[in-house]
Amino acid sequence: MHEDIRGLSQTAASAEAMQAFDATVEAYMAFERQTGDRLKETLALDPTMPMALCLKGCFLLLFCKRALVAPAAKALAAARDAARERGANERELRHLDALQLWLDGDLRKAAAAWEAILLDHPHDLVALRLAQYLHFYLGEAAAMRNGVARPLYAWNDDVPGYGYVLGIKAFALEECGDYSAAENTGRAAIDRNPADIWAAHAVAHVMEMQDRPREGIDWIGGLESHWAACHNFIYHVHWHRCLFRLELGDHDAVLNDYDKKVRADQSEEFLDVINAIALLWRLEQRGIAVGARWAELGEKCRAMSEDHCMVFGDPHYVMALAAARANGGGDKEDDAVATALSSLERFAEGKGTEAGVARNIALPLARAAAAHRQGRFAEAVDGLLPHRSALYQIGGSRAQRDLFELLLIDAALKAGRKGLARALLSERGLQRPGNPWNHCMTDAAQSLS
Repeated sequence: MHEDIRGLSQTAASAEAMQAFDATVEAYMAFERQTGDRLKETLALDPTMPMALCLKGCFLLLFCKRALVAPAAKALAAARDAARERGANERELRHLDALQLWLDGDLRKAAAAWEAILLDHPHDLVALRLAQYLHFYLGEAAAMRNGVARPLYAWNDDVPGYGYVLGIKAFALEECGDYSAAENTGRAAIDRNPADIWAAHAVAHVMEMQDRPREGIDWIGGLESHWAACHNFIYHVHWHRCLFRLELGDHDAVLNDYDKKVRADQSEEFLDVINAIALLWRLEQRGIAVGARWAELGEKCRAMSEDHCMVFGDPHYVMALAAARANGGGDKEDDAVATALSSLERFAEGKGTEAGVARNIALPLARAAAAHRQGRFAEAVDGLLPHRSALYQIGGSRAQRDLFELLLIDAALKAGRKGLARALLSERGLQRPGNPWNHCMTDAAQSLS
C-alpha cells in the first residue's frame, strides 16, 4: 500500500507508480490531452494496479461509444483479477463495483456507489468527478449539488486539488439556478488555477443563462491562453463563445469560429458532434445559411446513431441526418433518419437507465426533430409538448437542453399556434428576461394573424 497525494491508501507497486497515478488524476481533472498518456505511463510502471485499470475502464466509457464497452469490461476484469491476486483495500473494491454498475447500464446506482465512497473517503477526487458526470447525464442537478456539498467539509486550500472541487461545485450550483453563488465559486477556483477550464466553463454557463454575452466573450478570451494543454473539451468552451456571439448577431464570427474552433479537426467525439449540430440549428433558425456543413455532420451521425451509450446524443443525430437530407444529401439520408429512429425505438424497449430515458424523452425528441426539419411543424409540437416536463431527463446542461425549447417554440410559431408560442415565450422570458432571441420571437408571434 502507498498513499496518493491526498493521503488515500492505494495498491501500487512503487512510490513511482503512485506518483504516476496522481499525475493521471491531475491530468483528468485538468482536461489535458495527455491524460491517456499519463495513464499508460502508470500502467507501464504497474501493469496490474487495480485503480489504474479501473480508471482505464471509466475513461473508455466516457467516450460514449458502444465499441469501447467491451474493452472497458476487459479492463474491469483485469482489475478484479489484480485485486484478488495482490489484494486491494475496501475503497478500491468499491470503485470496481461502481464501474460494474455503470457497465451494467445502471447509471443511477453507479453514481450512488461513487458517492457512498465519498462518505468514508471525502478526498477521493475520482469518485467526486465520476459521480458528478453521471448525475449530469441523468439530468439530476440537485444530486450534483448535494453530491459535492457532502464531502466539502473535508476540503480546504491545504488539500491538493481543492480548486477542482470548487469548479465541480460551481457547475452544480449553476445547473441548480444558483447563479450568483456559482459565479463566485467558479471565480474562486480560477483564482487558484487559471487553467481550470471546468471552472471557467461553469462561469460561462452563468453568463449564458443570465444573457451577458459581452462579458462571456471577454471571460473566455481572458483565460484562453491558459488552455494550451487542454483536450477537445476546449471546443465546447468555444461553442459557448459562439452562443454569446450569436446573441449579439455576429454571425460571421460564429461561422468562422465554427470552422476554426468548434469543428477544427472534425472530431467524431460525442460532445463535439452534438455541439456542432446544436450550433448549426440555431444559425439556420435565425436565417443564416450554413452551406455544406450539415453534410460532414450527417456522415458522422450515420456511424453514431446506433450506439445509444448516452441517448442525449440521439435526438441531435436525427436532427443532423434530417438536415443533411434537406440540404441535398439524397435518399441515403432519408434511409439514415429512418434507421436511426428504428434503432432508437428498439433500444427503448430494453432495460437499463438509458433505455428508460429513450422511452421517456429521447425518442419523442428525435421524432419531433425529424418532423420539424421535414416541415411537419404541428406534428413536432404535438409529439414534443406532452413530454416537455421530462426534458431534464435527457441530461446535459440547461444551455444544451435549451435547443429543444427553441425547437418547440419555433415549431409552434410555424404551425400557426400563436397562443402556445406566446405562452412558451412568456415562460422562457421569466427565466431569461434579457434574451434577444426571446424578444425577436415574441415580435414574430405578435405578427401572426
